[in-house]
Amino acid sequence: HKSLSHLSKMKFTAAVVLASVASASAFAPQPAFRASTALNMEKGAGGMFDTRNPDAMEHEDPRKSISAAPSFEEYLKQRDGGGAAAAAPAAEAPAAAAPAAAAPAPAGGFQYGKYDDTLWDNEAKKDVYNSWDPNSPRSTLNFNPFETFEGNSPDASGIYPGENRYKDPIRPDMNFAQMTLEREEMEERAANPKPGNTPGCPGCKN
Repeated sequence: HKSLSHLSKMKFTAAVVLASVASASAFAPQPAFRASTALNMEKGAGGMFDTRNPDAMEHEDPRKSISAAPSFEEYLKQRDGGGAAAAAPAAEAPAAAAPAAAAPAPAGGFQYGKYDDTLWDNEAKKDVYNSWDPNSPRSTLNFNPFETFEGNSPDASGIYPGENRYKDPIRPDMNFAQMTLEREEMEERAANPKPGNTPGCPGCKN
């Protein structure tokens, strides 16, 4: 009986010791992650963990650097506009575009007349005639559109049939009334020629 009683006491003592150890382990402080290396782990909807707010670091490649997150107090200031950086000055308006360069001169220095490839009617001819200066050298821009040469009239550049660069002009539809009006105007021009309009003048073909 003494042996059984002694054995029961030993079992009871071992049980008390194990219970004490388990209790101490349950209430012992758990090791904490160091703030400098721990990452906030947050479980997402898909069951995966995200790492948030990593430590700030500077890398030789600026694209890989991580800037320090603002404190809660700084965040509140920035949200309210108190700590927001001053707005950058508005970018200077771009300089006005330079005027387009003049069209290059045609090859060889040749230039067709003002009404080239457009309607070469009586109104266009009178416009060229009014700009014509008999005392200036004759050119594709300075000629008498009503002057005939060997029975022919010039095109819109003052060039006659058979000559180099002659272009058949775009002629208007004619009727008897228009022909009568143009004949009357021709007689008036002949009766009142421009000063300097004499045979052999610089601006004449004949």
